[in-house]
Amino acid sequence: MPSREEVLANPWLRPFAPVLLQPAYWTWNRRKVSLAVAVGLFSGLMPGPTQMLAAALLALLFRVNLPVALLTTLYTNPLTYLPLYWLAFEYGRFLLDVNGAVTMDLAPLPVLYGVDLGRWLVDFARWCRALGWPLLVGVPALGLTLGSIGYLSVRLAWRVYLVGKLKKRRGVRATR
Repeated sequence: MPSREEVLANPWLRPFAPVLLQPAYWTWNRRKVSLAVAVGLFSGLMPGPTQMLAAALLALLFRVNLPVALLTTLYTNPLTYLPLYWLAFEYGRFLLDVNGAVTMDLAPLPVLYGVDLGRWLVDFARWCRALGWPLLVGVPALGLTLGSIGYLSVRLAWRVYLVGKLKKRRGVRATR
């Protein structure tokens, strides 16, 4: 975690230092950390370069631990991005398929080999459009679901840790 001096020394962060250095964004407590994990998990499903920006803005808005929110977005990477978006698509299909109304026979992803780039881009755009609503609904829904699971998991883990610590402390007192 960068120190106060490092934030002030960074020319890109210096203009934002009065906001970024507020204690609320660096506090380690159960509420702030669990909400920061939820923010990071939700923001992690945003498209590519907007993840960290979205996490930072949401962390500032909700006044949660900024470093935790930013670090939590890193669960999406080149290895996990496609499986997560496939899961989001399927989740969106599940949510939209109230009475079997959404049926999609997706064509396979257009192959670039042997096709000119212009035609491939048109085919790819058509393929992406077919994903449309299920993906549009599924990405935020999966983000909210993952965020909720992350929030509850951190709250539970923190509580288990504190209860164990309290039992240990009581056990030490009882042996005296």
